[in-house]
Amino acid sequence: MGSVVGVRVELKTIVCFHSAGRTLRVLRHLCETDSVITSCPRVARQVNSSAVEMDSNKDEAERCIKIALNALSSDQPDRARKFLEKAQRLFPTDQAKNLLESLAQNGKPPDENGSHINGDGPSMRHRGDRQETDASANGASESAKPYTAEQLEAVRKIKSCKDYYQILGVEKTASEEDLKKAYRKLALKFHPDKNHAPGATEAFKAIGNAYAVLSNAEKRRQYDQYGEERTHPTRHRQHRDFEADISPEDLFNMFFGGGFPTNNVHVYRNGRMHFGHHNRQERREQQRDGGLALFVQLMPILILIVVSALSQMMVTQPPYSLSYRLSAGHIHKRHTAHLKVPFFVGDRFNEEYSGSSLKNVERSVEEDYISNLRNNCWKEKQQKEGLLYRARYFGDSELYQRAQRMGTPSCSRLSEIQVILDG
Repeated sequence: MGSVVGVRVELKTIVCFHSAGRTLRVLRHLCETDSVITSCPRVARQVNSSAVEMDSNKDEAERCIKIALNALSSDQPDRARKFLEKAQRLFPTDQAKNLLESLAQNGKPPDENGSHINGDGPSMRHRGDRQETDASANGASESAKPYTAEQLEAVRKIKSCKDYYQILGVEKTASEEDLKKAYRKLALKFHPDKNHAPGATEAFKAIGNAYAVLSNAEKRRQYDQYGEERTHPTRHRQHRDFEADISPEDLFNMFFGGGFPTNNVHVYRNGRMHFGHHNRQERREQQRDGGLALFVQLMPILILIVVSALSQMMVTQPPYSLSYRLSAGHIHKRHTAHLKVPFFVGDRFNEEYSGSSLKNVERSVEEDYISNLRNNCWKEKQQKEGLLYRARYFGDSELYQRAQRMGTPSCSRLSEIQVILDG
């Protein structure tokens, strides 16, 4: 049975409603002191107990909604429905109600039907746009780094692009400067140490690969000619025939001078980049692989090593090196007759090369030397421009002065050689 208890203190009233010994709501409280609580200890205990319980249920309900939102972003509507129903039982909200209605009517995640999964309900709107994702195994949640719905949508947009121009958001007639501007903007936005949305790592690598290919005139020409025919196998193998010669992380460091820490990135000898953001499920699957499966996976690599070794045995070593190489026997320094380019040869070089054959060797030396200078000049310019951009972006005058003083020795040497060739 319900009862009404009224307590009057100094003409100010508190009215409490009790039902079956449980406080439902405090409708009005006009006391400016704690005297009314001490006047009604039973009411005080029940009000405090109810408030704590309601706060606990509210927090748990919000946690369930976050897990449901994460499930929706992973295309798991059944799991999302389960946690939304639990949230409604704990603490009913309009947000959970709307999400449940959308799932019941369409059977699809709300973001595919024009709704926003980041939530616009009263309990979530004042907490900002950032959402912390919670992954759980067997009902237990695991904390993850936060990301916004805008970041998640941007990652999906990049991964849905069909070619490199769409990834960078430029036209096919874009100039080199347009490509640089687009890359700088996207690289800062999608770097894995700044964007923690699922798929951000793949999007960052796709952006770096797109710029590295399109900024190379020869690769861009080939891509424009064959790109649409070579980019269809699977989503995870898009543009495999036009992979860049430089890893996305190295490219980023060249532009921005190592603006983000790279402790989660491992670059191997072949230039490929491996990020340390693996989820627990992938690690468990890798641990279940047996010795036989590992041997089968390594078989192509072993065959490649054997074939490479045989090829090296059959191919004649070049007669020169641009640097001192004791292992190859290139220990004697010489200079080309025309450009005075230094190179190193073996003991019998003078006996084996003379006249036209010597001129051919020196021509090859100069071509290799100029090619190396061009590559190094490009890297030096990119690094300097990247530091200048970072300095302007962050308003760092000291960094700007350091970038201004940074030299480009390869470019200077290349200019000197160009003067000799033109003369």
